[in-house]
Amino acid sequence: MPSPASRTFSPRARDLTRDWYVVDADGQVLGRLAAQVARILRGKHKPIYAPHVDTGDHVIIINAAKVRLTGRKREQKVAYRHSGYPGGLKETPYTVLLAERPSRAVEKAVRGMLPRNRLGRQMLSKLKVYDGPTHPHAAQLPVPLDVTATVKQEG
Repeated sequence: MPSPASRTFSPRARDLTRDWYVVDADGQVLGRLAAQVARILRGKHKPIYAPHVDTGDHVIIINAAKVRLTGRKREQKVAYRHSGYPGGLKETPYTVLLAERPSRAVEKAVRGMLPRNRLGRQMLSKLKVYDGPTHPHAAQLPVPLDVTATVKQEG
């Protein structure tokens, strides 16, 4: 029989503490920003991470309108959405998407880096994206997060 010290730890709701982070997207590359934000939303930065539990934190992204795309993606990349009806595929070039709804472009990039199941949808609900520099979550006391710093994993 294994000793109690060698048992596998599985996080429960009482083990979780959800922090709030604010990320300034001004001048950030969209894909690199989305990868770091998805990592925080999943909880991979915590020692109690488990792939079957939502251990992540809340993330607020401000200045989504000032996000960058490298290369010629701004002209060539296309965002798709479907109404669910036959022939209901809509195409929006990123030049139009970033001009009209930049927060949608950031949300779409982060969504693509999360799991495609109910757990991923739950993680996405902790993401708040705003086009400008203000947000209504000051009461949560969000901590500024620098996503440009290289992430060093412990252990």
